[in-house]
Amino acid sequence: MKEGIDQTILKYRFSHGRTEKRNFKKMKSFSIPSLFKSELISRVKEVRRLGDKLKKNFKPSVFDFGSVEILLSRHFGFCYGVENAVETAYKIIEDNPQKRIFLLSEMIHNPAVNADLLDLGVKFVQDTYGNQLVAWDTLTKEDIVIIPAFGTTLEVHAILDKIGIDLYAYDTTCPFVEKVWNRANQIGQNKYTVVVHGKPSHEETKATFSHSQVVTPTLIVKDLEQAKRLAYYIRKEKTSQEFYEEFEGQFSQGFDPEKDLERIGVVNQTTMLAIDTQEIVEYLKAEIVRFYQLEPNQITAHFADTRDTLCYATNDNQSATYGLIAEEADFAIIAGGYNSSNTSHLVDLCQEKLPAYFIKSAEKLISEKEILHFDNKNKEEVTINGYIPQKPKVRILLTCGASCPDAVIEEILRKLVSFFPDAKDVEKVVESWTLAQA
Repeated sequence: MKEGIDQTILKYRFSHGRTEKRNFKKMKSFSIPSLFKSELISRVKEVRRLGDKLKKNFKPSVFDFGSVEILLSRHFGFCYGVENAVETAYKIIEDNPQKRIFLLSEMIHNPAVNADLLDLGVKFVQDTYGNQLVAWDTLTKEDIVIIPAFGTTLEVHAILDKIGIDLYAYDTTCPFVEKVWNRANQIGQNKYTVVVHGKPSHEETKATFSHSQVVTPTLIVKDLEQAKRLAYYIRKEKTSQEFYEEFEGQFSQGFDPEKDLERIGVVNQTTMLAIDTQEIVEYLKAEIVRFYQLEPNQITAHFADTRDTLCYATNDNQSATYGLIAEEADFAIIAGGYNSSNTSHLVDLCQEKLPAYFIKSAEKLISEKEILHFDNKNKEEVTINGYIPQKPKVRILLTCGASCPDAVIEEILRKLVSFFPDAKDVEKVVESWTLAQA
């Protein structure tokens, strides 16, 4: 932490910070720019919403075009936090034509949205990995700096405050991210160490870590394998020096594994796989119970009773994806930004069941024979040939992440159907499906 920033951080965390300052936002509808909307997809979503208001039916919507059948996930696309961030950003641009407007980093992990904001003159202060694109000392108190949906660190808050920039006028932090901060604060105040399940380089995880570490010792674990390695230190089987080397860059200043792992609580990056977080929670809890030989009524002496901190959209999208892959199909298409955490998890789920291709737009559907697919493991686009099987009727699963616009899904759906010359008209099939659901 930079010298001179500590007191400002503490001031905002405890006196003015969002986790204390604001209540949970009331759900509302948003005005999204038309280029991201799809009348076709909106119709489908509204029909499903009206027929399943309690959101208990995770079966996909099935559209039969004759030679191809497309199964569209029950839940997908822009979530509350994304819609709020997008609407706010465009409103700020509209209302402040004479001002310089900056985003701390990508508004959301979607290339179409970020590219359009850049075209409108918005500049990114940092890239998605935290590399500086605009020097802090070039910003002035007259500039507008938008905090993205992921939130940001208290260190960045302090820098903006020192410049004289209003920290809250243009803050679009998702309320479900704030919920995690609140939960981390609660268990930290009760003298638990916070363990954050998340990707250490992700903006949201870095923000959660920053907010938590001023309250209590904090540590990031990225997966179950790393949680298993952490257990050696919980059981005091490995040294502090080994811990510092193994978890370098993932623990708060002054972290003492000898005592700071005796009482822990787990929160998570809101876009992680729910099943992965649950596995980490159950594993660490079991290790602590065994090591301290705890009875059921003694567990909370060492392990905080934390509720799941995934956001509703992540839960819905993941549940809907399980419903999607329960259906028989030839392959799946998952759309979204390649650096989108929640989207990459949907890809992983689908790939466990069938061939699944990760694309950011319809342009990646080169032809009926070629697709440009993003390889999650190697982090590169690769060309796949023969992805559509030659058979009388092809079944395709289709979904996308929480930061993917409906317009992108419609474009992908229409392009897939166009690869089948004798397929039925998209509008007529959707209209017929809509009438059948009434």
